[in-house]
Amino acid sequence: MRIRTSAALAALLAAGLTPLTLTAPASAAPAKYADDFNGDGYRDQVTAAPYATVGGNAYAGAVVVNYGSASGIKASRRTVITQNSTGVPGTAEKDDEFGTALASGDLNRDGYADLVVGAAKEDVGSDADGGTAVIIWGGSGGLSGGQAVPDPAPSAHDLYGMSLAVGDFSGDGKADLAVGSTGKDIWIHRGGYTKASGAASRYELATDLEPGSGIYGAQSLSAGDINGDGTDDLAVSGTYNPDASTYTDGTLVYLGSATGLTFQTVLNNHAWELAAVGDLNGDGYDDVVSSAAPNAYREGDGGSINTYLGGPNGIATTPRQTIDQDTAGVPGAAEDSDWFGSSLSIGDIDGDGRDDVAVGALYEDIGSAVLAGSVTVLRGSATGLSTSNAKAFTQDTAGVPGTAEKTDQFGKAVHLADLNGDGHADLSIGADGENNADGALWTLRGASSGITTTNAVSFGPSSAGVSTSGYPRLGFAMLH
Repeated sequence: MRIRTSAALAALLAAGLTPLTLTAPASAAPAKYADDFNGDGYRDQVTAAPYATVGGNAYAGAVVVNYGSASGIKASRRTVITQNSTGVPGTAEKDDEFGTALASGDLNRDGYADLVVGAAKEDVGSDADGGTAVIIWGGSGGLSGGQAVPDPAPSAHDLYGMSLAVGDFSGDGKADLAVGSTGKDIWIHRGGYTKASGAASRYELATDLEPGSGIYGAQSLSAGDINGDGTDDLAVSGTYNPDASTYTDGTLVYLGSATGLTFQTVLNNHAWELAAVGDLNGDGYDDVVSSAAPNAYREGDGGSINTYLGGPNGIATTPRQTIDQDTAGVPGAAEDSDWFGSSLSIGDIDGDGRDDVAVGALYEDIGSAVLAGSVTVLRGSATGLSTSNAKAFTQDTAGVPGTAEKTDQFGKAVHLADLNGDGHADLSIGADGENNADGALWTLRGASSGITTTNAVSFGPSSAGVSTSGYPRLGFAMLH
């Protein structure tokens, strides 16, 4: 959710990480950044370990919040949140997978960003895998306490909370929360939150998504202002099924308004489960980047991304670009099942007023290390994404801690955000397969020249306060 005062400001603030800067009641001003949980002026890093053991319960899940500072993040300056944390609704139980999805924003407009965590496999009463979403409240001491987000239609779906997004979809200056599941329905919990009563109201966004098991429904949600009207819009990835004969994997775009979200179009991009929103060309309109899964029937198809430009009439339905690892200027080569585009994040790394994109390829082979993973950074330009000066990072890149090894899955999650307040988005990378699925987190600093490995930070679950029992898979998910 944002106000656009200039193209440069718009580009600095990435989709899903947007600041809540609209007019608030005199009693409080909303948080400047939607991921500054302690109000110190620095954006914070959130990394999920949804398969972590908690209180002896395997796959209960945990979330690590590392607080930003002038020196960036470090392992010791953090909060670990589970469903056994004081004030957090629920109880850590086997297979809850707390941390499946993440979103953030100042929901109660008290000047501190709040964190929303999905636990898609939570059993709700007798409803196995019904799923839940939980708000963790921000404050001067960081994140603490919480409130459950009720599921208005538990019989209509499972895995409620498997996708999340925060944005001002009605333009009233209040942050709304969108919650996805395996169903056709996305629930919008309207702003005006209080710690006592939760959302002011809620409504169902009925979609033409194909419902079903975990591979259907709203696979990802991302918010941003595509048509530049000061109200956030919503991009939804999933299988589009408007009638019995039409199926396509794509991104559905809904435009925000005072009366709520309305459908604009579907981008028939064969996007597998992910889209992100940000201003790639600095024109003041957010654009959509979606990822397309490798085609198993096409040799050498390792996945690709598509870009669609926003404008005053909404999103363009024709891709501005399709980029894969065979595109000129992109490091590497397209190979079967690299899964280039398995993760996406958008933010302004070089401070030029145009958003850049980090693209994960979690199954990339690095030498003889199969499924080691890589991350490619593409720069924004006046015409969209540029492949000039594109850079790829692996654990074998000079200055990146560690070594590329089999099944590390470096790039499972990526996140671009300025964690040290220098005006350049830093790149955080998750590798949930590192060290036999312990998982790990890396942060590489942004600069005017792009991402640098100087002063790179890396740590695993034990340093972050997460149990290494079983397979915690730290780095499975991040804010995006």
